[in-house]
Amino acid sequence: MLAIAGGAGGAGKTTTALGLARALPDRVVVADADVDMPDLHHLAGLGRDQTLAAVADGRDPGAVARAWPGADGVAVVPAPTGDDAVVPGLDRLRGTADAVLVDCPGGAGPDAAAPLRAADAALLVTTAEPRALRDATKTAATARALGTAVAGAVLTRARRAPDGLVALLDCPALGAVPDVDPPVLPDPDARGAYRRIARQLIRDSACQEI
Repeated sequence: MLAIAGGAGGAGKTTTALGLARALPDRVVVADADVDMPDLHHLAGLGRDQTLAAVADGRDPGAVARAWPGADGVAVVPAPTGDDAVVPGLDRLRGTADAVLVDCPGGAGPDAAAPLRAADAALLVTTAEPRALRDATKTAATARALGTAVAGAVLTRARRAPDGLVALLDCPALGAVPDVDPPVLPDPDARGAYRRIARQLIRDSACQEI
């Protein structure tokens, strides 16, 4: 289980979660753990009639997860309306697909810490803006304090990672996603970037279990 995490909203966590899900092989489930700003189902073009709360309550995850029209083999679980369902729901999603990606809340507060604690590893998503980079360092520190490995970082709205990113975040820079006109996911340059990042994730021994 891989937490897609970072600082405040707007860095591209939700887009990265879906972009990577489409690029990874086999079956992937993407779960939204952001109770306050549940954007995953909107971006995926799906409803929110059943959520992670239903999984937490014991419903079959396969019956709750909705197939994403944007890619074969990718299913989406919308965010619940309350924080108390996040960790139990994620625990029940574990092992239901070849990879489970978690779209995390921004920041480093308790709501962001819960899915980070539940995950096996975290992928940091940030822009090159100084504030975003500072937030990403806080997220990395939170993940490590919780015992969750930081698998790497993805830079959004850029052609390449800036010098010093690896040292700043103390993790590999797995790739950059260019700044393209929305919608981002159908753009061929963005799709190519996420394919390269997915290949790097698969090669990275720290991400053998996602």
